[in-house]
Amino acid sequence: MSAIALHDILQDLEPVPAGRSPRRRNHLRVVAPGETAPVSARAARPSRGLVLTRRGRLTVTLTVATVLVLAVVAALGMFPAAADGGQTVVVQPGQTLSQIAVTELPELPVDRAIVQIQLANGLNSLHIQAGAELEIPRP
Repeated sequence: MSAIALHDILQDLEPVPAGRSPRRRNHLRVVAPGETAPVSARAARPSRGLVLTRRGRLTVTLTVATVLVLAVVAALGMFPAAADGGQTVVVQPGQTLSQIAVTELPELPVDRAIVQIQLANGLNSLHIQAGAELEIPRP
């Protein structure tokens, strides 16, 4: 037996004074050739797989709840909004977006009315074709 291991064994046998906790044993031990190191109780226990603490379960629960909330918000954002009382207009031959804006949204300035119609219909230019249906938003 090596001197270090003998020293640890002797310290373990000494009585512990009242009010003090016993000295923690060292994790590393020098073992003489041919000797086997003692197996700790923790290492001898069979593995039970993953064991979650209370904090771990809370973290998993909050993560799943957050993902579900984000999925619901994303799904609701993908669906078009319900009709908000706007109307639909069919473009007549020769009719321009400016003319439609003036007749359908007279309470707004022409430039703002055009932008509102473009946003409501996903248009990126002033060009429209005859027969196209345009949604006219409420101001």
